[in-house]
Amino acid sequence: MDYHFKRCLEKKSLVKIGVDEKLIKKEIAASGDDLKDSKDVLKLNKYKLATITAYYSMFHAARALLYSKGYREKSHFCLRMALKNLFVNKNLLETSFLDDYDIAKDLRENADYQSEFSKENAEKLVEKAEKFLNKVKILLKTTK
Repeated sequence: MDYHFKRCLEKKSLVKIGVDEKLIKKEIAASGDDLKDSKDVLKLNKYKLATITAYYSMFHAARALLYSKGYREKSHFCLRMALKNLFVNKNLLETSFLDDYDIAKDLRENADYQSEFSKENAEKLVEKAEKFLNKVKILLKTTK
């Protein structure tokens, strides 16, 4: 268990809960809805909104993974730490997916807080979000 994951647990920014299939399904549905929305707004040349919704698609998919291990997060940082410790470090999820999640978070923050976004980054992020959701769905089927 790495230092940051442990700190998230100690600060109650990451808490143990029972595995709840309804929560997992809800997060997968939210991820799918956000992915669809990101594709729709991308077609309308709304690159800021596509970037933001693509990130949230990944966020909800990541939460579904976390719920499958019986944890709930209270921060985006601790969600990332949980992904790293519960999936990447256990060779259940490739590091590239965590890297994509980090990129998505940075692009979303830049779009939200700096109004910095681009067509190219939005398109790439929508693709990454789709791959991420597909990977999460596979993981949820194979880790039960």
